[in-house]
Amino acid sequence: MSVLVREEQPTVRPGQKQWVFLFDELDKVEAACNAKSWDDIRAFLGGKGANLFEMTRLGLPVPPGFTISTEACNAYLENNHEFPEGLWEQEVAAMHAIEKKTGKVFGDPKNPLFVSCRSGAKFSMPGMMDTVLNIGLNDETAEGLIRLTGDPRFVYDSYRRLIQMFGSVVMGVADEPFEEVIAEQKRKVGVKNDVDLSAEDWMYIVERFKALVKAYKGMDFPQDPYKQLEMATRAVFNSWFGKRAVDYRNATGIPHNLGTAVNIVTMVFGNMGNDSATGVAFTRNPVDGTKELYGDYLINAQGEDVVAGIRNTLPIARLKVDMPEAFEQFMEIVTKLERHFKDMQDVEFTIERGKLWMLQTRSGKRTARAAIKIAVDMANEGLITRQEAIMRVTPEQVDQLLHPQFSPETKQKARSEGRLIVPKAVNASPGAAVGMAVFDADTAEEWGKAGKPVIMVRPETKPDDVHGMIAAKGILTSRGGATSHAAVVARQFGTPAVCGAEELQIDVDHRMMYVIVNDQKIEIREGDWLSLDGGTGEVYLGQLPTQEPDFENEVELNTLLKWADEVRKLGVWANADYPKDAERARRYGAEGIGLCRTEHMFFEEDRLPIVQEMIMATSKARRLSALERLLPVQRNDFEGIFRAMDGLPVIIRLLDPPLHEFLPSYNELVSELADLKVQLQHFHTLSEIDNALAKVRQKEDILSRVKALSEANPMLGLRGDRLSIVMPEITEMQVRAILEAAVHVKKEGVDVHPEIMVPLAGHVNELKYVKEIVDRVAAEVFAEAGTTVDFKYGSMVEVPRAALTADQLAEVAEFYSFGTNDLTQTTFGMSRDDAEAKFLMEYTEKGILPNNPFQQLDRDGVGKLIEMCVQLGRKARPDMHMGICGEHGGDPNSIEFCHMVGLNYVSCSPFRVPIARLAAAQAAIKHG
Repeated sequence: MSVLVREEQPTVRPGQKQWVFLFDELDKVEAACNAKSWDDIRAFLGGKGANLFEMTRLGLPVPPGFTISTEACNAYLENNHEFPEGLWEQEVAAMHAIEKKTGKVFGDPKNPLFVSCRSGAKFSMPGMMDTVLNIGLNDETAEGLIRLTGDPRFVYDSYRRLIQMFGSVVMGVADEPFEEVIAEQKRKVGVKNDVDLSAEDWMYIVERFKALVKAYKGMDFPQDPYKQLEMATRAVFNSWFGKRAVDYRNATGIPHNLGTAVNIVTMVFGNMGNDSATGVAFTRNPVDGTKELYGDYLINAQGEDVVAGIRNTLPIARLKVDMPEAFEQFMEIVTKLERHFKDMQDVEFTIERGKLWMLQTRSGKRTARAAIKIAVDMANEGLITRQEAIMRVTPEQVDQLLHPQFSPETKQKARSEGRLIVPKAVNASPGAAVGMAVFDADTAEEWGKAGKPVIMVRPETKPDDVHGMIAAKGILTSRGGATSHAAVVARQFGTPAVCGAEELQIDVDHRMMYVIVNDQKIEIREGDWLSLDGGTGEVYLGQLPTQEPDFENEVELNTLLKWADEVRKLGVWANADYPKDAERARRYGAEGIGLCRTEHMFFEEDRLPIVQEMIMATSKARRLSALERLLPVQRNDFEGIFRAMDGLPVIIRLLDPPLHEFLPSYNELVSELADLKVQLQHFHTLSEIDNALAKVRQKEDILSRVKALSEANPMLGLRGDRLSIVMPEITEMQVRAILEAAVHVKKEGVDVHPEIMVPLAGHVNELKYVKEIVDRVAAEVFAEAGTTVDFKYGSMVEVPRAALTADQLAEVAEFYSFGTNDLTQTTFGMSRDDAEAKFLMEYTEKGILPNNPFQQLDRDGVGKLIEMCVQLGRKARPDMHMGICGEHGGDPNSIEFCHMVGLNYVSCSPFRVPIARLAAAQAAIKHG
């Protein structure tokens, strides 16, 4: 495909679809994709291409270039990996246009033009797809460039980079053989760093690299510049479905049908000597959000050196000393870019012989803490509105910020025990991580899927490691800076990371590393435990305990959530079974308790024997005796919760699970009984035998009761309101405990709002029967106390019949609460435990179900029942209060659905209350 003709050619023939656009053809792009918004342009050109066009429009120093659209990529992939009609001709014509702009000629040894070929999807995927630099270099143009520059070292350094990148990315040669050639040459000449190799060294390495390509692929490295360009373009298209790109999209929820653009940019060289440099910078600190320039650069290097982590970098602030004029211009540009895009920018730049060039800008990846601080700060600065700030932060980032941390006391103790092995490296991504050391991505993924917490340890990470990084609890590298691949990806996923820990000597082949601490050699082998603090850059031996973060002192988060509270329509309540849970929920912003599960109180060590005695009772009298002893215990629990939620509603669910759950399992009892009978044979005294026989009889009684209570399908058997009807004395005790507690705390001055909820109702007559019990007990309690308490009576909606007859249930129920865990089970006809253990993962992997319906609400099935229930219930009782109290109450997608169908509140774990507050606000903004 070599093209030698240089006459002017039109970019697109009449009637032909345009695939290729020069950076100054934004008007043609808008017409081609019928752009209604900037988002349409990003989808068409990819994020990198769109921003290169915009920087060009703003008059910033961008090297000339062009972009091949994402449409072209999808057409190529659909067309059996063949270029669509007209694409190659347009790409060649665009190269001629660049030649005209630069005054150079592609492939001409006298005045050669060189380009880079980079990917660029709509959503940033750092390092996940392919890049090739220095395209156009060959034996002839290398000699020509030496004549032009007088710098053979620079030329052969650039040439070997092309062969190495091209060989790895385009031709599929493993990267390690290339690296070994360089390492071997450094050992031979006695130098440590790449920059210390001479022109002769690089010339020798170029020849070795060409021989490597020939040996591995059976063909010569292509000398035709246009062949290089064509193969590189194909490689970028193909990389859209490379493993690392697919893994990354799966982890981040990016659709697989978007495709990638290809950006062809005139090469500018940062490796032309000490007046040249390359770097990556963020307009604000991506770790903590501070308003300061943050980044790294290298003198006499190319961009891949910075992000690959193969050389430890210089902090961006030092550029002011090394190249003051370029730094001043750079500061003006990045300030302009942040104000223009109204977001923190991640920029790449190169300085070629003192001249600054901008190669990329994009919204920067950031940690959860940084995302929240930047959003709040920008709103306070007037760059964005408060609603925009709310939409900038994801619920997942709030979740990440509230992950456990190491306390100062814990770390001080570990230091005193000599367990600190890295006192200060690059604090690349904050958070506490505890896990077992692994030294490759495949093992990290395998152990992670098996449920083992892992810390992935590498000299530096590469894009091919992303599947292991996603599985890891933390990332540790011995090389690389704050903008290295490891740091950027870790911040994207909220994974704690420590980079550039130079004291670590990592031996990947032997799956171990060592470090010298106080003149003592400490070895860490695969499987050994490590604890790392990504916020301080520290690494400790062993497992350090973590603690809950200090929510009240998260100033920016609380500011953002206050703004969210002003916007959202949904209330946010919490599921809490104990006073301490209720106190935490209230601190996190809960406006009520949406689910208090009384059965959880029964499992406490001091009351379980009484519960078991109640279940074992063979007469009503004995059952009532046990319930009388449980009454004050339950009452005390409710008093604590009412005090914690002073002024706020508390929904208490009556006993729900089947009674056998409070007894030992059948198999456990059979085993214990067999052991007792064996032991009986070894006793000789009458008292020993009598004691042993008593224990045997006790176990046999329990076993008999377990048999009597056993059911073929206990989750659809004697539980919930059915238990209230068959054993009403249990309900009587619980209602008395609730209302006596309410009366008692009311007399203390507590503003109490109890709501009694019946589980598993499917027929209005069930609710009527239980309500008679509740009303009778309430009348007794209030008469005894000489005062009353207002309370509500309502029903859980957990079975389809309850939703289908919601208008009938509303004759009795004053509120509904959707128990979506059971409602999902009964709608799908599947047991959650069995489904998740046996087939649900396969269902989602094969696309049979889009998501796990127990984690994200099934809108089409379960959602229709909820919507129907809302409409029927409010038709019968217009003021019907409705909420959701299943696990879905803390899932952002499910929360959005709850907003859309008009629920009053969602109730979730106390730890997810801040997440739900933000998600509810985002739903309100999104849906007007």
